[in-house]
Amino acid sequence: MIIMQSVKYYLSEHPCIVNFRWSNTQTFGSTWSFLFSSISIYVLAATTLHSLLSHILPKRRGVPLGPIPAIHSLCISLISAVIFTGILLSSVADIRDTRWFWRRTKTITTPFQWFLCFPLGTRASGRVFFWSYIFYLSRFLHLLRTFFIILRSRKLTFFHLFNQSILLFMSFLWLEFCQSFQVLAILLSTLLYSVVYGYRFWTEIGLPTACFSFVVNCQVVLLGCNLVCHFGVLFLHFVKGGCNGMGAWGFNSVLNAVILCLFLDFYFKKHLKKGKVGNNSGHAGGSSSARYRRRSVSELKSE
Repeated sequence: MIIMQSVKYYLSEHPCIVNFRWSNTQTFGSTWSFLFSSISIYVLAATTLHSLLSHILPKRRGVPLGPIPAIHSLCISLISAVIFTGILLSSVADIRDTRWFWRRTKTITTPFQWFLCFPLGTRASGRVFFWSYIFYLSRFLHLLRTFFIILRSRKLTFFHLFNQSILLFMSFLWLEFCQSFQVLAILLSTLLYSVVYGYRFWTEIGLPTACFSFVVNCQVVLLGCNLVCHFGVLFLHFVKGGCNGMGAWGFNSVLNAVILCLFLDFYFKKHLKKGKVGNNSGHAGGSSSARYRRRSVSELKSE
């Protein structure tokens, strides 16, 4: 009981969390110049490193990284679990403290509607926005995986660069415009990251992999949930009289649609290729299964 009270205090009731305020002059990383500079440096550094390795190292030869990728995956998994717990506890506290405001605005009437639709006039301050800010900062840690992929497998795709850059950009928009749906999006994303990066840590230390594309299928589930929730936000916006930050939500929806199209193109091409390989080598039996497991490991490391 004492442990639970301590966890609740440090993740939702600490003064730094309760009194948080997103400010372009006082909050680190809160300016547009910082955002665009960070994305530009990330893209330039990744493409430069990939180009240099292509000219320096022999074909298909990677750079050994030792336990660094495993430690990175473990850190992201643990940080994501903390953010998930923190924003969940903070949401419960904010729902408890702001129910009086719901009755005045008549925009939302249930906690689930609050997860999808912030009332008009919401400001980026308080508990949930503190954890939204921590989530935004954690996106920079995710960018390191790009360089691990380049160093180990010398692979760099437009989809990967675009996806990582846009996810960072969207998490900034959530804070800048107090966008609706961000709490539920962070809950879904951090739950997925804690599982996926925990699985990546599991495989990095040499433990058995799943017999299917675990990471890719988790990403499909997340994209599907986000798509359904976007329709929920749109419905509440028109039925309940407006949700906060809908301009940013509309822009994010377009970016999400682009990511979804690129991901589905990648997903179907990959699985169609697997299907053709499987048909050509189906007679191989056990050796085919072994090759599939080896391919799963290589795909996991390059995603």
